[in-house]
Amino acid sequence: MTAVTAGEVKALRDRTGAGMMDCKAALQESEGDIDQAIEILRVRGQAQAAKRGGRVATEGAVQSYIHSNGKIGVLVEVDCETDFVARNDDFRDFARQLALHIAAAAPLYVTEEEVPEEARAAELRIFAEQAADKPEHVRERIAEGQLRKWLEGIVLLYQPHINTDLYGGKTIEELRAETAAKTGENVVIRRFERFAVGEE
Repeated sequence: MTAVTAGEVKALRDRTGAGMMDCKAALQESEGDIDQAIEILRVRGQAQAAKRGGRVATEGAVQSYIHSNGKIGVLVEVDCETDFVARNDDFRDFARQLALHIAAAAPLYVTEEEVPEEARAAELRIFAEQAADKPEHVRERIAEGQLRKWLEGIVLLYQPHINTDLYGGKTIEELRAETAAKTGENVVIRRFERFAVGEE
């Protein structure tokens, strides 16, 4: 087994926010390769976050964002399991960045399950009509693909964060799972409201 120094463990912890023992184990498993250790921690963290998904999140924070022109504002509620995590910097930063993203990207729903069935059916009909001039055996697949693209545009969890420099194209769901892994708690985006001057 590869010997790991306390300094290496601390450096990995500083980069990932994972626990000391988890960092040590990941470094040992990767034989001291820090990039591979980070990957190991991410995979484990997201697996643990998925397990935590069923736990009740009754604490959290409401964050706001007002655009500099004063014409767009957002309130978002992000929940977690404990007040301790609700005050955590990683958790609060995630909620702040989420509010900023919502202001810019204007999603309509948090999850796909919230999209009304009649809206989904109406869009699918439109996409099917648009594909009517295509060969019959591919029409349904084209319409389904267009529907998926439409959902990615309106469902918050499917959208890549607008700050691609900072987040490298990760979706809001990926960032939520990372925050859950870092904090060790179930993190839930409960709801949001986006206000724009002149919009109904």
